[in-house]
Amino acid sequence: MQKPESESVRKPNYPINPLILNRWSPRSMTGEGLNDDDIMSLFEAARWAPSSYNNQPWRFVYAKRNTEHWDRFFNLLTEGNKICAKNAALLVVVISRKNFEFNEKPAITHQFDAGSAWENLALEASSRGIVAHGMQGFDYEKAGVDLGIPLDFEVMAMIAIGKKGPREILPPELQEKEKLTDRKPLKEIIMEGFYHT
Repeated sequence: MQKPESESVRKPNYPINPLILNRWSPRSMTGEGLNDDDIMSLFEAARWAPSSYNNQPWRFVYAKRNTEHWDRFFNLLTEGNKICAKNAALLVVVISRKNFEFNEKPAITHQFDAGSAWENLALEASSRGIVAHGMQGFDYEKAGVDLGIPLDFEVMAMIAIGKKGPREILPPELQEKEKLTDRKPLKEIIMEGFYHT
């Protein structure tokens, strides 16, 4: 059995679940569609994310390729992200409700909570060999208008989802980026007792 590519690049300092270590964000996708069961399983994984007061502020607005909705989503992207996303099977806009539903007071952690839902989706995709590539390069204001998003929601990010393609179909400058990356060492991201560098 072939070892995951991550084992040659990523070396955790402490044991963690391989699902976390193997997740990454390829840009190359084949353009093939995904079946509805796989698509819904990704959203189902997101549904089970934790949230403050179990508020579940996240929503996912999506378009499948070769449907009447595709161009509306695709045209939100920057030119750089269009290069990658043109072969996605699915484009998703992640939004998050800014106030709690039960009392309409500001939900200070709504972005944090929506991020946990995105991570669940990304991990489920990775476990199925599906690419889930998060993007910030798109027109947020236009997304709100073109997708009819209510003002009590904040547009958070877009995701291109699809079957992994060969890096060779990307332009040369993106082929260079199509690789697993390491992370900052723990000593740079954790501090005991107070903030320090």
